[in-house]
Amino acid sequence: MSEIHSHSHGHSHSHQHTVSADQVNTAFVAGISFNFLFVIIEIITGLKIHSLSLLSDAGHNLADVASLGLSLFAFRMLKVKANETYTYGYRKTTILAALFNAVVLLVSIALIGYEAIQRLFNPEPLPGKTIAVVSFIGILINSGTALLFFRQKEKDINIKSAYMHLFADAMVSLTLVIGGIIIYFTHWYRIDSLLSIGVAVFIVINTWSLLTYSLRLSLDGVPEGINIESIKIMAQSVPGIKEIKHIHVWAISTSQNALTAQVALLKSVSMEQEQQIKKELRHELLHLNIHHSTIETERSDDTPADLSHASPKCEVL
Repeated sequence: MSEIHSHSHGHSHSHQHTVSADQVNTAFVAGISFNFLFVIIEIITGLKIHSLSLLSDAGHNLADVASLGLSLFAFRMLKVKANETYTYGYRKTTILAALFNAVVLLVSIALIGYEAIQRLFNPEPLPGKTIAVVSFIGILINSGTALLFFRQKEKDINIKSAYMHLFADAMVSLTLVIGGIIIYFTHWYRIDSLLSIGVAVFIVINTWSLLTYSLRLSLDGVPEGINIESIKIMAQSVPGIKEIKHIHVWAISTSQNALTAQVALLKSVSMEQEQQIKKELRHELLHLNIHHSTIETERSDDTPADLSHASPKCEVL
């Protein structure tokens, strides 16, 4: 076997970006507080003027308040240390929070959409000016709180999710402002129901991917961006590795992934070379966004090996 070479990269692999806990906590608390206040304003105004578009947006914003609250809870649970019962800690709360938020949001939107269709055939007179003014307040609140997450949004998927939710809310509020202006000048009251349906469709489209992906991670599916064949190709390109199989990849949080696999090393690989190979494999797995790896190693000659009958040695990278 040819000599196994190591290489040193002149860069670090800090896949867990540093997140300012104080800034994130402040952003979440401010986002929850201001958006809950806006929900109250929308509900009171919507009930008073019988605006379904305001009530539907209030329902959406209330779900976002709950989402922000769960995201804050999950973010704090990431800091809780692992124990003998929860050996990975409570990191998966980030995934469960996303799944719960998606289900609740879709159910509430389905009810609002049904009511909007009913109201479409029986429109009621609405004060367009009031709708426009209240919705403009929503633009200010949602865009303002979204900016609080802007600097940290690329460092954690939960933070980015919060940012995207608030940014989308600002866009929805902008749509309602336009609808209010149309009602004020044209008295076309059906626009309220049409906008409600539009808001519902917009939310469903944006939430469906969150639902399916969070469900996938909850069922320990392979996270997006990770390909099993790519892992095999990468591992077999490392000198000294003959084969890798029985690969399992899953998410332990919305930002960290884990892997277990069985690796067959060439029989001529020495113990010193094995340590070097494992170091190289761990390095390459980090490139593939896999942070925790458990590898079973065994020796193999140049003929095809039956790994199922081997006596592996378990190594945690």
